[in-house]
Amino acid sequence: WNRAWIIVIGNYILTASVKKNIMPSFDIVSEVDKQEVKNAVDQVNKEVGTRFDFKGSDARVEQAEYQLTVFADDAFKLEQVLDILRTKLTKRNVDVRCLEKGQLEKISGNKVKQTVTVKTGLDSELAKKVVRTIKDSGLKVQASIQGEVVRVTGTKRDVLQETIQLVKKLINDFPLQFQNFRD
Repeated sequence: WNRAWIIVIGNYILTASVKKNIMPSFDIVSEVDKQEVKNAVDQVNKEVGTRFDFKGSDARVEQAEYQLTVFADDAFKLEQVLDILRTKLTKRNVDVRCLEKGQLEKISGNKVKQTVTVKTGLDSELAKKVVRTIKDSGLKVQASIQGEVVRVTGTKRDVLQETIQLVKKLINDFPLQFQNFRD
């Protein structure tokens, strides 16, 4: 941003502007739209309720924030419900790599449930991996961990774009987004 000063000396008006050096930067994040997850869960429950192979079944998905609980009559039907869930999430542009399945639990009789966590934010291990990847690349940028975000700063826009391409190529086991690109 530019800051301008107007100085009046006698009958003369002097202006000076100072440009603050802001280095180009961007943030590496991992976010999931909670509303899209909720919509996908609603669609799964609607489809499970109308499908013939689930007739009389207690199969459903319940949501509490980013914690999903999948209920079914047996392990086979549970896996079918999970497949429907993955399909609905994919259609709503939610990356299914952010899903982390928990243990399969028996409730009563043959009924089972499984918790599925929708992971958001970069956990410390993944953030360290991203920073290590950037530093080992030899690109002239600085990467720093700021909570659940990795901030990357550099002197040139082109180097930042190379960094984005490198991270996209090398880190593909977890969905990442690149935001707040500033010149």
